[in-house]
Amino acid sequence: MSLDSYVTLGQSGLRVSPFTLGTMTFGEDFGWGSSPEVSADILAAYLDRGGNSIDTANIYTAGHSERIIGDYFAAHPGVRDGVVLATKFFGNLRPGDPNGGGVGRKGIMRQLEDSLRRLRTDYIDLYWVHNFDPRVPIEETMRTLDDLVTAGKIRYVGLSDLPAWKVAEASVTAKFRSWVPITAMQLEYSLLERTSEGELIPAAQHLGIGVLPWSPLKNGFLSGKYASSKPTTTARGNNGYFQPPTAEEYVVIDAVNEVAAELGVSAAAVALAWVQGRPGVTSTIIGARTLDQFTANVAALDVTLTEEQRARLDKVSAPTLSFPAAANAHAPLIQHGGITVDGLTPPAHPALAVVADQR
Repeated sequence: MSLDSYVTLGQSGLRVSPFTLGTMTFGEDFGWGSSPEVSADILAAYLDRGGNSIDTANIYTAGHSERIIGDYFAAHPGVRDGVVLATKFFGNLRPGDPNGGGVGRKGIMRQLEDSLRRLRTDYIDLYWVHNFDPRVPIEETMRTLDDLVTAGKIRYVGLSDLPAWKVAEASVTAKFRSWVPITAMQLEYSLLERTSEGELIPAAQHLGIGVLPWSPLKNGFLSGKYASSKPTTTARGNNGYFQPPTAEEYVVIDAVNEVAAELGVSAAAVALAWVQGRPGVTSTIIGARTLDQFTANVAALDVTLTEEQRARLDKVSAPTLSFPAAANAHAPLIQHGGITVDGLTPPAHPALAVVADQR
């Protein structure tokens, strides 16, 4: 597989690369990340390999990520129209302005104009809702996005980091009103974070929404830098989100490292290949702070996991899902009475013997 083996995103006519270039690391404004020069080199390397899907957000490095991408397009005329350019709104970059962010009509339109200016373009291909506000009616958000499509300012709409019930509400509302549909969904997904398999990914599959996982290496835990034989107890930065791996996570990390050794590839390539091969996944978001990291991540496109290796990774990373996942999994036992339906033959539920005796 290669970056120019394009895939269709959801129920749309939009085609994207199997790996989307994430640009949260573009800019050093927060004390980490890539310089504008290195960021441009990574962007150029991605495009040179046939990649066409770029993901950013207004909040990434306080708008600098968008400016770096916009500067690149300005320096390379003709490149922008061949790219599926995506950005997100929700984060407030206007201190003191209660309408500077969020999902209300005034905030959305202000955020879009600011992003268009920073990106040096007159339209966004995929505009993402970056979170939701329970006080704002979904009709206001979806009608505003539909108006922006009609105005030619955006082409498609995606939802990032929303719960499944809100995804369903937005999707059904848009369909009922004949507004622009939800084309894609972003969610955290990796061998160390699989709880979205309970509701989010099934919702996306049922509603015809493409899935773009982020953090497929789980903060670098699956990059090959970690192993139980050399555990770390040091947190990165002062953010509680970046804590060292737990004992349970090291079990998964070690399994990934073992498969990587068997295949003679990096642990990152194994973790990325696993994510991209999962049901419902369209394009995996990969990020990098250096050109070497980018090259190592893209190498995952050449990795093919055996059925045994995939099953091993599936088993060791199996998540505990929220109710009603377990109850739903047992539904065929009750519904089908031990007969074969759609190629599956569940065992007969014990209650069936009682029913038979009472006939």
